Amino acid sequence: MANYNRLTIKDWALEDRPREKMIVYGIQQLSDSELIALLIGSGTQHATAVDLARQILGSLGNNLDRLGKLTIRDLLKFKGVGKARAIAIMAAMELGRRRKLSETPDENRITGSQDVFGLMGPLLADIPHE
Repeated sequence: MANYNRLTIKDWALEDRPREKMIVYGIQQLSDSELIALLIGSGTQHATAVDLARQILGSLGNNLDRLGKLTIRDLLKFKGVGKARAIAIMAAMELGRRRKLSETPDENRITGSQDVFGLMGPLLADIPHE
């Protein structure tokens, strides 16, 4: 049975839709949920992509680091997330990790523990064991 009271993103004002908001105002103006919604692509019969992204992030305390540690199996537990959506989210998180790794510190000099953390943190952060 269709729910005629539910608004879809197409019903939103243009400036509130994530894609249009990004084009007009820039990607920095999007919330984490809106960015994840862009990865998800479209909503379900019961929730918009933004609603689904908020549900996922909300379950993680709105912590992107925790999101980056989820497995496909973890993501599949969310109603509305299938393999393709789970893979898209995981791929984006991996790109973010790789971007951090590709930053070149000043001449790779290690002068203290903070330098070591900066170099090794991205490599070790998502490992599920100590």
